[in-house]
Amino acid sequence: MKVALVHDYLSQDGGAERVLLALQTMWPDAPTYVWFYNKENFSGAFEGKDIRTSFIQKLPFGKTHYQWYLPFLPMATERHDLSDFDVVISSASSFAKGIITRPDTLHICYCHTPTRYLWTDTHEYVESLPYNTLIKKLVIPPVVSRLRLWDQLSTTRVDHFVANSHTVAARIWKYYRRESTVIYPPVALDYFSIAPAVENYFVTGGRLVPYKKMDLVIRVFNRLKWPLKIFGTGPELARLREMARPNIEFLGKISDQEKARVMARAQAFIHPQIEDFGITPIESMAAGRPVIALAKGGALETVVPNETGIFFHRQTWEDLLDTVLHFDSSAFDPFVIKKHALQFGATAFEEKMRRFVEDRYTEFKQGLHQPALFEKENG
Repeated sequence: MKVALVHDYLSQDGGAERVLLALQTMWPDAPTYVWFYNKENFSGAFEGKDIRTSFIQKLPFGKTHYQWYLPFLPMATERHDLSDFDVVISSASSFAKGIITRPDTLHICYCHTPTRYLWTDTHEYVESLPYNTLIKKLVIPPVVSRLRLWDQLSTTRVDHFVANSHTVAARIWKYYRRESTVIYPPVALDYFSIAPAVENYFVTGGRLVPYKKMDLVIRVFNRLKWPLKIFGTGPELARLREMARPNIEFLGKISDQEKARVMARAQAFIHPQIEDFGITPIESMAAGRPVIALAKGGALETVVPNETGIFFHRQTWEDLLDTVLHFDSSAFDPFVIKKHALQFGATAFEEKMRRFVEDRYTEFKQGLHQPALFEKENG
């Protein structure tokens, strides 16, 4: 079984890239096809891997401003030559699922989410683009509409969808009308352990981008004047720093070991955003610390109310403030929290994903679940 992997692009170290690393570990001889690979943004994570890029890699600013080439991304995806492989696994949060394979090649898509800027976040995405109002109103919408049609059509090229959560499975059905199997993504838990004592601060963090809603947390802690630590970097960093009062500390980009130490000593981890799955809450729970999470998205599948954390129900600073004020960290058992987190480890992902791929490949070679072949054989 000769396997190839397809990923949208390699530019940032996020949850999707952790899934790709796990897939590369499972199939070490499989090449990885991407639009482009910005090696400088990774600290050796993909060093020595067989990374094969598209023509986007060679375009001016292709690695840093790929959004300029948005209309050409479907073409870049379709030009990946996958004719030599028996199984292709696409890791997609955008167009990677739109690859073209041979009729006798099995295509499994691990879907992180239907393309956000075409479906769930279209209006916010258009408004965030650095263009004048006229371009946003007259030029961008037709481009997005054409891409949306291609994106939906491309799902017919997938033989089987795997969703990273039930939240994403519901979106796949909503936008693509395709069923999917849920396999939770791998979370690296080896660094995380329970600390002998906790300190008087809360923690939040991740990629500092608008949808993460870190500004809500800052507004709450500006009013409380309680210590808050924020880890991570991103385009929102400067704005958030300007908002924050001295009781809020920005840690910047930190190692997994340092993140584990910071989480293990915190009163709780605050998760104010809607995520498809959400890795950082799992990491906090692996360190034995409870999570204060918005009751939407993947957090509903990973946080157990009053056992591993608590929820707030409206994405407003007022609702978060009320929840934090009534939070009592002593009501949670760190060992119970950690035990819950272990089910989301890398071993569970690898076992389930390998079994799924091998079972589907066996069925595929036998001609099962292929209507055209079935109809031909049965007249």
